[in-house]
Order: sequence, then C-alpha cells, then structure tokens
Amino acid sequence: MTHSPLTRLQKFRLLSLTPLYFMIVGLFLQPVTEILPGLWTLIKEPDFLITDYFLVGGIGTSFINAGLLTLLCIWTIYFLGMEMDGHTITSSCLMFGFSLFGKNLLNIWAILLGVYIYAHYHKMHLSRYVYIGFYGTSLSPIITQIMYITDLPYLLRLFISLAVGLMIGFVLPPLSTHVHYAHKGYSLYNVGFSAGIIATVVVSVLKSFGITTESRLIWSEGNNQLLFAVLCCLFVAMIIAAFLFGGKEVGTSYRKILSCSGIGGTDYLRDNGGAATVLNMAINGLFATIFVLGVGGELNGPTLGGIFTIIGFSATGKHIRNIAPIMFGVLFASFTKHWTISSPSPILALLFSTTLAPIAGEFGIFVGLLAGFLHSSVALNVGIVYGGMNLYNNGFAGGIVAIFMVPVIHSIRDRRARAKGEISL
Repeated sequence: MTHSPLTRLQKFRLLSLTPLYFMIVGLFLQPVTEILPGLWTLIKEPDFLITDYFLVGGIGTSFINAGLLTLLCIWTIYFLGMEMDGHTITSSCLMFGFSLFGKNLLNIWAILLGVYIYAHYHKMHLSRYVYIGFYGTSLSPIITQIMYITDLPYLLRLFISLAVGLMIGFVLPPLSTHVHYAHKGYSLYNVGFSAGIIATVVVSVLKSFGITTESRLIWSEGNNQLLFAVLCCLFVAMIIAAFLFGGKEVGTSYRKILSCSGIGGTDYLRDNGGAATVLNMAINGLFATIFVLGVGGELNGPTLGGIFTIIGFSATGKHIRNIAPIMFGVLFASFTKHWTISSPSPILALLFSTTLAPIAGEFGIFVGLLAGFLHSSVALNVGIVYGGMNLYNNGFAGGIVAIFMVPVIHSIRDRRARAKGEISL
C-alpha cells in the first residue's frame, strides 16, 4: 500500500503530536488549578543541574511546560519557511526533554534573541542559526541564576541577565562552527561542547566577582510504572505508524540506518525516509527506557530528558548498534569505580554518553565500550568548572573525550599518517 508524500504542513503537524500527547497526559495527571501556579513556580525556581521539574512543579505541570516550549520550537521552524529535516526532530525532542529539568517559558528567550541579533548583524536569515539557538538554550539556567544575586537591585539583575543571555546567543553560532573542527563530528552534541566553553567563561567571571552557586540535587522517585506506561504507549504508536506509513520498505530503510556510522549527525530523515526514522526513534527510546529500569534507575524529569535526547538524535546519528556499546561502556565502568550506576549523575551520564555514538559506529564495539568507560569519568567531574550551569554537561564531556580519543585512534589505525605529516606531534 503506497501513500502519497506528506505535505510540509502535515509533517509539522505530525511532529506536534508528541508534545500534544504529553500535554494531554499532563492534564490527566494534575488538575488545571495546580498547573498554572506550577508553571510560575518553574519560572521562579533556580534550575541548574540537577533540578527535576517533576518535583518542583509536578509531573503534569512539567509535561505542559515541555509541550508548550516544544510546540513553540516546531512552529517557529515552520513559520521561518524551513523544510523539515532530521535537525527539526532533534531540536524539538531536545527542547522537550530539557524542559523537564531546566528550560522554562521565560529563561530561553534572551539566548534566542542573541542568536537573532547575530543573524541580523551578519545579514543572514534566522533559519541558518535557529537550530543552534534552540540547542544553545542549554545555558538558560545562567539567566535564572543571575536573577538570584540578591544584593543587587532587581532592575540591575534583570539588565545583567538579559545582557548575558544576548551575549551567549551572539557568540554561540561562530563558536559552535569552530569547535566542530576539533572533534570532527565524533561527538553529536556539538553545541553542548561550545555551551560548556561559554558556561566556563561566564561562571568564572561571576566567581571572580564573588558570585558562586551551590550544587543541588532535586530528584524525584517512585514514578517508574506510570512513566513507563506513558512512554510505552508513545513508542508502540510510533512503531505502528512506521509500518503503516512505510509498508514493506521500512525494514530495508532501517537496515540502512543501522549501517551508518553517524559521524557529524547524519540526517536519517533525508536519507532513509520518515517511516524508518520514526521506527529508529521508537526502538532507541524503548531500549534506553528499559536500560534505565534494568540498572535500577528512576524515570523522572532528567532521565526522560536523557531518553528524549536519544530519541531526538535518532533522526541525526544514533541507532541501537552505535549507542549500545557506549552505554554498556558506562555500565561496565560502574563495576570498577566508586559510584553506582543508578545514582542521579551516573544514570544521566549513561544516557547522554551516547553523544559518542559515532565513535562506536566508526571504530567498532570495543572502542565504543572504551569511549563509554572514559566518558563516565569525564562527565562526572567536568561540571565542577561551571557549577551545573550548562544543562548539556555531557555534551562538553563528550567533546573532550572525542578530541582525546579520535586522533589517537586515527594514528594507530593509519601508521602512515605520521610519515605524511598529517598528525602533529
């Protein structure tokens, strides 16, 4: 059974179904009378790592917050006149996931405005940088945190937070383009790496003025059955839709996805079609969810953020063959190190370590296991330099691991490279 190709509007409407699904679930889980005050609580609350919105405002409120932000993201892309590609799906899923533990209806706009000013300054259309802007809102906790410098007048705090947000947005596009050359696409969270550099600079400046942040841990527990059921309904619907729209071809297209290395964020939607991409997203999401439960982890705002990051990047680089070795590498690391895998930071490292999926995809299972092993150590220690102000902590850590590993692997694989002068000592 063949289906006529979807129109541009239909594609965006289909993508909007996921946030709408969670918003409807949210309305069932929490009364409307609690949701509006809950959204205000999310806006007021400091939201640096780790702040689980499920505990701050309630599960229903968190789903409404994430759903609204994701719909804004999707329809901004639509009204900019852009065609849907893999990055549309990735940025939407990331916006949803991180709106469960850090992004809210107020703290993302200054950064996005900074990106708009950058585009205007260079006389470029915003569509060229909008994805970088959406990814760059990982630094939104900095905006909220500056508002908590209590010994400054309110208007001055507002001015500083707005100025810092605009500055972050302005420097993100050139920095993100530049750092890509450092890891050569072997870490998928490219903007997460550049955001880590920006966060390090901003937090260092704040510290030099005596403004420090205490680490925090707000982590909800006890919702595994409920959230597993909610996620499974979504994944089953996605699998059914994939076979319904893709027919017999979906299996062939999915096998092509599995043969990709994923370097530099391969666009599966463009190369392999929507049905196979949706199937890949559902399989990876289900795998990640079961993995979290299998190691004794909790399903909550931050871990759902990690799961949705995997789902999102399943349109641009990740599949089960290149994420599984990385995740097992983190799991094996937990047997040798002094932390347990089900603790908050390690379980997030487990999910977000899949930024290094291209390393496993290109160099094989053993190197993938090693990458996951190394990532777990770096991710759990690197956040200290910016005090949890970068939500994409693992993007920064993954970039470091990729920059460390890839040149070494290349030099071992091709001993002639040194003779040709391609590797600098």
